[in-house]
Amino acid sequence: MKRLIMALACAGAFQGAALAAESELHQAVARDYAQNLAPLFDYFHRNPELSFMETKTAARLAQELRAAGFQVTERVGGTGVVAIMKNGPGPMVMMRADMDGLPVEEKSGLPNASKVTQKDREGNLFPVMHACGHDVHITSLVGTAHQMAARKSQWSGTLMLIGQPAEERVGGAIAMMKDNLWQRFGKPDYALAFHVSSPHELGKLEVLEGSPYSGADTVEVEIHGVGAHGASPHTGKDPVVIGAQIVMGLQALVSRDLPPREPGLITVGSFHAGTKANIISDKAVLQMTVRSESPAARKLLLDGIRRVALNTARAAGVAEDKLPTVREVDDPAPPTVNDIPLTRRLKQVWLEKMGADIMDAEAPRLGMGAEDFPGFTTSPYIPSVYFRVGGTPRAALDAAKAGGPPVPGHHSGIFKITPEQSVRTGVEATVIALMDLMKKG
Repeated sequence: MKRLIMALACAGAFQGAALAAESELHQAVARDYAQNLAPLFDYFHRNPELSFMETKTAARLAQELRAAGFQVTERVGGTGVVAIMKNGPGPMVMMRADMDGLPVEEKSGLPNASKVTQKDREGNLFPVMHACGHDVHITSLVGTAHQMAARKSQWSGTLMLIGQPAEERVGGAIAMMKDNLWQRFGKPDYALAFHVSSPHELGKLEVLEGSPYSGADTVEVEIHGVGAHGASPHTGKDPVVIGAQIVMGLQALVSRDLPPREPGLITVGSFHAGTKANIISDKAVLQMTVRSESPAARKLLLDGIRRVALNTARAAGVAEDKLPTVREVDDPAPPTVNDIPLTRRLKQVWLEKMGADIMDAEAPRLGMGAEDFPGFTTSPYIPSVYFRVGGTPRAALDAAKAGGPPVPGHHSGIFKITPEQSVRTGVEATVIALMDLMKKG
């Protein structure tokens, strides 16, 4: 009996110590937000920059990480930032935050709304805002740096913090990899990232086994017709009609070729042809986004697009030397696939350290958005977890369900989240995961 009582007492003391430690982290992050992270977030939100042009953002991020005690290298893959803290033997763990804003005019009504305009790399002038929450991500990265630096006696290994450019264009991760990221700094044993999410409850996490984000390919189909007078269509080959048939034929790839429980999507977002009502053009161009969540589904859809385009043209009598040109444009983004054993491990740690109610029990079904984080983790394979941090108060979500004002979506001019709790939750979840992955033996 005495042994049982002593065991229970020890267990209680251990649990109390663990809760006290987590409470200390919670309080430390709150103090850091009030003193440092709140003004930093305000700076990032007011000063967004477009993809591959995040020079001021990267410089400020590098400055903050250097001040936290990290060895920082700038201009990796263009504007990328790599910060390293070596702290004895152990695994190397990477935490990534994306930096870029979007060519969107901010109409949120917030007092720190962006008024920035910027020319893109093609010379076009756009209003710019953080319409997807990347300001939360980089602010949290700095908060994570502060907490990990203050806790060096509690972990062992090498921490790699990455500020990644051009996630919105899908290409920043690939650019950093082409700049010999792993060869220069070492290949991580684990990789982490998170995204703040307006459809998710503030202060909650969503951690999915499998694929939290889809893969994305951009495909262009150029249809070669034969020009003619609009009053004499029989003398030509109308690329508009052929293009319309291709658009409709593509819908059957998802509904009839892809297995019903396999996610997939083809959206034709651009259809350009012709110059005048009574002229049949000799060319039409379709541009589409293709979303998938497995290599097999991706291949099926891409092969199917080519098959439908070529054979629809053949059915219309187009000569073999004038069949449509099908090509992939831009850099593809593979599906983001969480490593299941690592996901289960971290989910359990978050439940233990952040509370049994930390997971969003009513997580919404989202669309097939894509990420270029897999550019770091796919080849070579690195076990990784990409999680979501809720950004909208429960009351606002409930009001929207009841017919009230809708919750602003990502990439919208009215996008907004609650920054303090979003940043603090992101920092706490990241630090807890890092401390578990790099715990001292």
